[in-house]
Amino acid sequence: MTARVGRHLPRGWGDLFFQLGLWLGFALVYQLARGFADRNPLEAFENGRLLIDTENAARTLVELDLQRVVLHAGDVAVETVNWTYWLAQFPVVGLGLLWIYLRRHDAFLPVRNWLLCANLLALVGYVLMPTAPPRMFPEWGFVDTLATSASVNHGSGLIELASNPYAAMPSVHAADALIIGFALATLVRSRWLSALWTLWPTWVWFSVMATGNHFWLDVAAGIAVALVAGTMVAWAHNRRLATAPCLYCDRRW
Repeated sequence: MTARVGRHLPRGWGDLFFQLGLWLGFALVYQLARGFADRNPLEAFENGRLLIDTENAARTLVELDLQRVVLHAGDVAVETVNWTYWLAQFPVVGLGLLWIYLRRHDAFLPVRNWLLCANLLALVGYVLMPTAPPRMFPEWGFVDTLATSASVNHGSGLIELASNPYAAMPSVHAADALIIGFALATLVRSRWLSALWTLWPTWVWFSVMATGNHFWLDVAAGIAVALVAGTMVAWAHNRRLATAPCLYCDRRW
């Protein structure tokens, strides 16, 4: 049975376990590094207030309005954005990568490298600019919907151990949603699935703001991180192709 299934894997069981181990190992190291990168609450709150003052001065503090819409819509709406926040990161990204690995293997390495690069750039942002999320400013009217409605919250077990509550800038949720949404929208054959994956990043961006976990400036920074990471990965890929020896001639292409 194992051998029969292995024949349907793009590069066998060994490569599959290698990729799973690489991703799980990176996720663990990333979460631990993120948790210990900066635990300076004073600086994080100062940066959070800076974002609030910046958005308020520009009259773009829209996160409060988004929260009001969701809270007034009822418990179903609140739970929907809550679970979107929790599932959008590792479950959706992980399953999306697995599907690409199994069904569109030629695209797997670029997408994987794009995600890894974006997350590493985001980690640099957490170190340089620790930022408290909106939910930590109830005096402004922000509500932590995860704490009040969801069965899982930032104080739960391993989440509290491995996460840094002051890592709002940039939003890695925003970056990963853009990457996996773009990748799957271009790789699935169904038009309606492609349309849904095209909308996925926007829904995640809405959810992370509606739950009180990110400012729109965090989301914008996450989008910028995804674009920079994509440019870096594309440049490295094109450079590798340009310097790779041609199989059919002596020149390089």
